[in-house]
Amino acid sequence: MRQSASIEIIDHSETVEALLSPFQEQIGGDYAGYRGHIYRVLTYAMRFLGNDETHRRAIETALVYHDIGLWTDHDLAYLEPSIRRVIDDNAAKGWGLDPELLRNLIYWHHKVLPFRGEDADVVNAFRKADWVDATGGLIRHGLTRAEVDAVTAAIPEQGFRDTLNRLAGDLAGGNTLKGLSRVLLRVYKW
Repeated sequence: MRQSASIEIIDHSETVEALLSPFQEQIGGDYAGYRGHIYRVLTYAMRFLGNDETHRRAIETALVYHDIGLWTDHDLAYLEPSIRRVIDDNAAKGWGLDPELLRNLIYWHHKVLPFRGEDADVVNAFRKADWVDATGGLIRHGLTRAEVDAVTAAIPEQGFRDTLNRLAGDLAGGNTLKGLSRVLLRVYKW
């Protein structure tokens, strides 16, 4: 963990590493980019939560799984496969995390408007953090440009947004427009 531009940058977590490494072969050449995305979003989410560690383990776990269905299930409608996988692993491996929180973190992470429901503060921190990273800081939800730049400098993107665009085409049979429309209809929530 590093301190820079008023934001604590989290670039390593034993939980993230232990949960993500079994997927390395499936993720293949996209692994470094996805790993960086996880750490940038973790950094932003913890900043939005005032670095309160109460739900950090659930956030780290959900982050590893939040987009994993793109690679494990080869599906642009990846929310349900990602949720199913984290809920099953949580039960099978005895992690003891709240399955409803894990579900909400993943299911609502592309929600445009604020989430209203149990653990809204955590879900909204996760949701806003993903928006910051997915847009390359165009949407910052109150973070400064200096904070986003510091995080991106410390944890480079390594082509992650390009990967998402490539997967939109690849998983839609080469039709990127069809892939993007599937994502918009099945992944984004109002």
